Amino acid sequence: MSRLVLPDTDRVLSRQTGWSRAHWEALADHLLDSLIPYFSPGDARVVLPGRPSRSGTSSDELEGFARSFMLAAFRIAGVRGVGCEKLIERYARGVANGANPDHPEAWLRLTPRSQQMVEAAAIAVALHESREWIWDRLDTRSQEHVAEWLGGFIGSTTHDNNWRLFQVVSEQFLASVGAPYSQEDIDGGLDRIEDWYVGDGWYSDGDGQNFDNYIGWAMHLYPGLWTRMAAATPGAQYDDRLKVYRERLALFLEDAVHLVGNDGAPVYQGRSLTYRMAAATPYWMGQILDASPLTPGQTRRLCSGIARHFVQHGVPDERGLLTLGWYDTFLPTTQPYSGPGSPYWASKGFIGLLLPPEHPVWSDPEETVPLDEADQVRAMPAPGWLVHASRHDQVVKLINHGADHAPPAEPDGVEPAADPHYDRLAYANHAGPEISDAASLQRVDNLTSLVDQHGKSSYRGRIRRLGVGTRTAASWNNAWLGSDGPWAIETASVVHGGWEIRCSLVDGPAGVLVRSGGYAVAGQTLPTATVGEGPAWASARNSDGLMAAVANLHGYDEAGVHRDLGANPFGPHSATPYLTAAHNGEPLVLVHAVLLTRDAIRPEALAEGIAVAVDGHEITLTLPGDDTEIVRMRNR
Repeated sequence: MSRLVLPDTDRVLSRQTGWSRAHWEALADHLLDSLIPYFSPGDARVVLPGRPSRSGTSSDELEGFARSFMLAAFRIAGVRGVGCEKLIERYARGVANGANPDHPEAWLRLTPRSQQMVEAAAIAVALHESREWIWDRLDTRSQEHVAEWLGGFIGSTTHDNNWRLFQVVSEQFLASVGAPYSQEDIDGGLDRIEDWYVGDGWYSDGDGQNFDNYIGWAMHLYPGLWTRMAAATPGAQYDDRLKVYRERLALFLEDAVHLVGNDGAPVYQGRSLTYRMAAATPYWMGQILDASPLTPGQTRRLCSGIARHFVQHGVPDERGLLTLGWYDTFLPTTQPYSGPGSPYWASKGFIGLLLPPEHPVWSDPEETVPLDEADQVRAMPAPGWLVHASRHDQVVKLINHGADHAPPAEPDGVEPAADPHYDRLAYANHAGPEISDAASLQRVDNLTSLVDQHGKSSYRGRIRRLGVGTRTAASWNNAWLGSDGPWAIETASVVHGGWEIRCSLVDGPAGVLVRSGGYAVAGQTLPTATVGEGPAWASARNSDGLMAAVANLHGYDEAGVHRDLGANPFGPHSATPYLTAAHNGEPLVLVHAVLLTRDAIRPEALAEGIAVAVDGHEITLTLPGDDTEIVRMRNR
């Protein structure tokens, strides 16, 4: 397969990224052309190499077709079909054969809560957006087959989260083409997401504290797509909902602009991260719905930065394929529902191609985003996050005191599930959590944990919020050691410049260790590590110059660096600095500084400019410049 060839950079139109619409079209074409050898004879399935999902190979092959069809539809519609004749023919043939129940490549029928529902929604969206070139050219019998297949949604049951929106858009498409549908299903799904709206433009993806990329690429995307379908449906009522969705998306984007580095690297947090470029979706949708606080030039600067970032890190691979991982193949990034075709939900990030070449998002010069201009600190109370970022080293750090993806109710005495994509105290755009099987036993990075004499550590399950302020955030969680517990660990974070100061109040049994880890840095080679004393501190730096460091400010005894192999999405070799303190059975107050930077900072200097005074459970921090912050623990 030929390698990806992009046009020359355009620094006049796009001063920061050099990317134009031609780059997006070239990348889309390369992804679509590279799939051709993997299409089934009837073009209804895409048979990709890689680990199968739990849904089985038939579902995976449908997934490869459906998700790439979204990309094809955006590409076709954006240029009004010009030059896309072979693409149109391929996907029209695949739709006709896949929906035909008598064809050897017929798609699996839609059954309640089946993976096929996800892919059906992708096909419905693609058919709507490419209607003039594909749907309208299908013969009557093929259209009837598609309607019958999508009709499996009618009166059926989905998972009670973003999946409700798959039913909404699929049945709205049916309505738009005059096929049977249920208005009750559509209204019920749209009404249900109202229960999950938590303010400031944020939804939870279902009941609980489920905050991640799905909010942008699902909870804001599909309602917007639904309005486009409803606008094409005679008699549909959608204006009132569109007004609400536009207002919420605008609010969301005021926060979301801070979740991407000025090099285009998105924060690594949450599930389904193998969708990669899908992180660009909500920014494009802001322009499509005319609902963005960002200018067209700012929007393209953000989205092109994301796409360029992944291309610069080897995405797609040498075959032109999107693999299961973050940069390279890395299966721990994925979930059991992820199959070889799953990464092609990256197609969502290409939705900007629907906007015609003359739209200002393509024709206006790129403009700077906030992080281009200055360091940023952004409080996000709705998801329970505090985000701080450094302009010059392009590092974005997300301090997490609110997103846990845990069940809404936690039975007494039952150890809650742990998920490294949600339970860490912090995430970043150039550092990821340790997520191998071995790492799940150690649980070092970005956690304060109890560690027993066998080395097994507690973890952070359900997060109990205590609040988010302008530069502070706090929460507490239960901690178990096997069947022993729960004990409580309360943590408050204070941001000052590029530092985070973590204050902890730890309950626990006498004789265990309390361990507090910083960020894990990773790369292709072993990170260098340094450990110091008086006060205790530790650091690790990877080959790209990214350094993680921790330094004792009060209460810790020793420092160390934990190494792992094959546990990190950013590289095979990883290292995490940490601090430890012996627990005597009484509530223990601990304070330490956490840093992730490319600066040439001496880790031992972290403690030099910060004075800590502890009076019972009250901690007074005197920061450089005589800035003072008082943290009062035992708030739970």
